[in-house]
Amino acid sequence: MKSITIAPDKWLFFLFLFLAANAPAMAQEEDKEKQIEALIERKEFIFKAQTASPLRGRTIQLTSEYDVVVSNDSIRTYLPYFGRAYMAQPYNNEGGIKMTTTDFNYNVGNKKKKRWNVVIEPADKSEVQQLHLSISKSGYATLQVVSTNRDPITFNGYITSRN
Repeated sequence: MKSITIAPDKWLFFLFLFLAANAPAMAQEEDKEKQIEALIERKEFIFKAQTASPLRGRTIQLTSEYDVVVSNDSIRTYLPYFGRAYMAQPYNNEGGIKMTTTDFNYNVGNKKKKRWNVVIEPADKSEVQQLHLSISKSGYATLQVVSTNRDPITFNGYITSRN
């Protein structure tokens, strides 16, 4: 078998071509990461849920619009719920995880493994104890909702700006 050799000056040429072709993609990735970080720090974003994974059962593809709207002064959730409840809720014809709160703690954990960890704890809503968002630098996110009288549920989706 015959080996192919490439002169050192041609290696540099191919390396330059490779770097030049990938530079725009790397710049876009850095811009996206800065945009995501700014949304998280300003508390101005929407989590759009695409799938739901109950503690018991299979992952469910969501076909309707479900979201969590985070703003500096309020949190609004509009999410479905699939799972086991441990205490009967009064019938209100709504179901799901629906709440609006203006009294909440919002903590951004250290960025680890290129992800942000955001923990939201509503102080005035006893049915939801915690919303835990794990957000990647590209904006994909996992939301775990921990409730008082229900099994936890996890949603996968992405975050976007509020406008």
